[in-house]
Amino acid sequence: MVAAGNVPLLEMDGIDKSFPGVRALVDARLTLHAGEVVALLGENGAGKSTLIKVLSGAHRPDAGRIRIDGQEVTIRSPQHAQRLGISVIYQELNLVPTLTVRENLFLGREKSRGGFFSKRDERRRARELFQRLQVDIDPEAVCRSLPVAKQQMVEIAKALAQEARIIVMDEPTAALTDREVESLFAVIRDLKSHGIGIIYVSHRLAEVFQICDRAVVMRDGKHVATERVADLNRQRLIELMVGRKLDAEFPKRITNVGAQRLVARGLSRGRAVRDVSLTVRRGEIVALTGLVGSGRTEVARMLFGADRPDAGQLSVDGRQLRLRSPRDAIRGGVCMLSEDRKTQGLVLALSVRENFGLPNLPHLSVAGFVRRKLERLRLGHYIRSLGIRVANTEQSVRNLSGGNQQKVVLAKWLEANSQVLLIDEPTRGIDVAAKYGIYCLMNDLAAAGIAILMISSELPEVLGMSDRILVMHEGRIAGEITDVASATQEQVLALAMR
Repeated sequence: MVAAGNVPLLEMDGIDKSFPGVRALVDARLTLHAGEVVALLGENGAGKSTLIKVLSGAHRPDAGRIRIDGQEVTIRSPQHAQRLGISVIYQELNLVPTLTVRENLFLGREKSRGGFFSKRDERRRARELFQRLQVDIDPEAVCRSLPVAKQQMVEIAKALAQEARIIVMDEPTAALTDREVESLFAVIRDLKSHGIGIIYVSHRLAEVFQICDRAVVMRDGKHVATERVADLNRQRLIELMVGRKLDAEFPKRITNVGAQRLVARGLSRGRAVRDVSLTVRRGEIVALTGLVGSGRTEVARMLFGADRPDAGQLSVDGRQLRLRSPRDAIRGGVCMLSEDRKTQGLVLALSVRENFGLPNLPHLSVAGFVRRKLERLRLGHYIRSLGIRVANTEQSVRNLSGGNQQKVVLAKWLEANSQVLLIDEPTRGIDVAAKYGIYCLMNDLAAAGIAILMISSELPEVLGMSDRILVMHEGRIAGEITDVASATQEQVLALAMR
């Protein structure tokens, strides 16, 4: 931590920003010192993204001051922000997938001799950057061929190539394995040692305590608190974010488990899934967990008909299903909330109403015409019962928070009369308060007799929400935990890594 009295690397003070009908920022502020990692925290809609866009030059503030090294600056554009040493690494990485690593690193800043680009100098510089980051990446590799973790390292190298002194990382670990997260943290510590200041935006509070020095908490567009992480605990941090006390992170429920509802026997698909058998009963929440690559999502995709198994059988309520496509699964009462709701669960260009209606057109239309009044009536029921926060039903679904997007996906499947819900990473990218709301909804659905198979890599979530835990390893069920109340994260990991 930088000693008090040093001139901050960055100061944002009294920042206001309004859009038509919305005050996104009200007197927001943030301070960052050289060689420091500051967590920027808050619920979805708290103003974090708007504040970052002001810093990056994407938005011009209505009021307030920004200082770099004590000197007031007016950031006129993203390009101007880069010249000031500010770089933002977004969750959706900003690389051109068809270009090489080298071309992405120096895009727009190519140097030429006599009109020809100096590829040799660019390759040398690229290797120097990756050597500093201690990663092995071929500068001539096409970016789309790289795993997400290495693409992220390319983004960091690009920031260093631009001589960034302030780096914003937006949900940097969302798609990384535990080992890749540790590698990223090692890089962050190295960047700190070179005097680079980092703003770290994440919903994963455990990471805040691992890597951050201070936490800035926002709520409703306003600055709520700035605290040293060492002076905080998880419960206090959650209370600051949501503005009230949460009695527990996971809501309690009385389990009333009935007969077997979903039964899968001997599911296999290549080496990804090998002889997997499982059951989920009425009113039961079963967690399917394991390390990345263990086959969890592949099992869910087969249960939903997105992938065809090489072998195996599936039945719902004793009725055998032959799944040739997701359409067959939906007709059989099986629906899936996918891990990536933005590309696989929603059509972002459409409205909330249109997304809700898509899988339900057979019973919401007559003679090929959609019964709009009925559609709005049914959607209104779920807006009220699920607590979906929308301005109106014609609002673009892309403009909703992560938690509300998840509820829209849930609403359309409930309208489709789902008896089995496959929920892959139910709270990924969702803030703490919205997570609690999703957990309550899952409990309510289970209480109504719906069978839920929850695929999750968040071990606290697995232990806090499930009645049983199935752990996968290398495509197989490695073990089952029935006494969840007494189980530990170490016990789950022991099965996942056997």
